[in-house]
Amino acid sequence: MSAVCRDCAKVYDAAPASGCPNCGGTRLFAHPELDALEIAHLDCDAFYASVEKRDNPEIRGKPVIVGGGRRGVVSACCYIARIYGIRSAMPMFKALKACPDAVVIRPNMEKYRQVGHQVRELMQGVTPMVEPISIDEAFLDLSGTRRLHHGTPAQTLVRLAKKIEDEIGINVSIGLSYNKFLAKLASDLDKPRGFAAIGREEAVPFLAEKPVGILWGVGRALNKKLEYDGIAKVGDLHKFEESELVARYGSIGTRLKRFSQGKDVRSVDPESVTKSISAETTFEDDVADPDNLKVTLWGLSEKVARRLGRAGYACDGVQLKLKSADFKLVTRSRKLSGPTKLADEIYKAAEALLMGEADGKKLYRLIGVGAERLLPGDQADQPDLADPDRGKRVKVADAIDAVRAKFGDTAIKKGRGFRK
Repeated sequence: MSAVCRDCAKVYDAAPASGCPNCGGTRLFAHPELDALEIAHLDCDAFYASVEKRDNPEIRGKPVIVGGGRRGVVSACCYIARIYGIRSAMPMFKALKACPDAVVIRPNMEKYRQVGHQVRELMQGVTPMVEPISIDEAFLDLSGTRRLHHGTPAQTLVRLAKKIEDEIGINVSIGLSYNKFLAKLASDLDKPRGFAAIGREEAVPFLAEKPVGILWGVGRALNKKLEYDGIAKVGDLHKFEESELVARYGSIGTRLKRFSQGKDVRSVDPESVTKSISAETTFEDDVADPDNLKVTLWGLSEKVARRLGRAGYACDGVQLKLKSADFKLVTRSRKLSGPTKLADEIYKAAEALLMGEADGKKLYRLIGVGAERLLPGDQADQPDLADPDRGKRVKVADAIDAVRAKFGDTAIKKGRGFRK
C-alpha cells in the first residue's frame, strides 16, 4: 500500500513502521489507490479565526469567535471554541453563554479576501484547473501534472499544504479522490490539518452506511422526505432504479442514484463564476423606522457595488433580505432594466422592495442586499436615451471610488448615508 510523508512528501511503496526515514516525520498517509487519484478538495481550517490567530499570537491558545456584536451571529470559530458546542450561524448570545471567556472579533472581510486570494494563487501555481467554491475552499484537478511537479498528485498536494502553512501561516485540510463529490467528503474526514482519500474500490461500501443527508444537494426538506420514504442511509437508494427516484423526487433523483454509486459527472471548472455578491448586517437593536432602514440599506448597496467592481462583475438583478424580530426571513427580488454596478441603481431597486415590506411598525433585526444574475463588468451601465444622466452618474461613482481607493472606504460619503 503506497504511502506519502505529509512532512517531506517522500513516497514509499509501503508505510514505514516507525516514521519517515527521510525526515523523521510521523505524519504518514497510506492508501491502496494513492497513486491513481487526481481530484482534490482543499479547505482552509477555521479560516477567519485562523487568520486572526495568525495575526495576534496572544489569542492562539484561546477560544476565538469571529462574528457580530451582542445581536449578531457567529460567522466562524476556531476548533477550541467548537469544543464548547459553538458553531457557525449560532446567535452570539448563545455562543457567549456556552463559552463566556471566548475572544470575540468583528469580521474583517477585506483581510480574509486578501488571504483567500493568496491561497488561491498558490493553488493555481500547481494546476490551472482550480474551481473556487468560496473564499476558503476550492476543487483542484491535478491530472497531467506528474511530469511538471516530478511527483504524484498526492505529493504535490502535500507540498502545497506545507507551502500554505509556511508562506501564509494558516492550515488546510485536503481530500483526494477520483471525482468532486468524493473529494469534498474526503476533506471532512480528517480535520484540522488533515489529509484523506476515498478510492474507487471503497467508495460504494463507504457511502452505503452514511446518512442520506451527506449527499450533495440533499437539504433539510428533501432529507425529511427521503427518511419518510424509508431512505435513511445512502445504501437504501440502491434498492431503487434511477427512473423510480426521478418519478418520486424529480430531476434530483438522477443525482441521488449516481452519487450513491460513487459517480459524479461534474468536472473541475476553473471558469465557474460567482452567482451572487451580497452584504448584510444585524442590528444591535431591532429597527422599524423605514428611514433608518434606508440608511443602512444604502451603506450595504455601496458595499455590494464595491465588491462588484473589484470582482469585475455587473448585476442584472437585486435581492432584498430581511429578518424580523421573531427570526422570520423574507427575501424579495427584482430584475433591473439593464446590467449595472452602480450603488445608486442597486439601492433604488432594493429601496422599492423595502418599501413593500417596511411599514414603520414591524421590527427587523437584519437587513441585506444582494446582486444577482452576474455578468461581465464591461456590460454595465451602457448609454441609454431614456436615462441621459447615466453617464454623469458613472463618472461621479468612478471619482468617488478613486478617492476611496486612496484614502479609505469612509473618506467620502453621500448624504443618504447619514442618519437624521
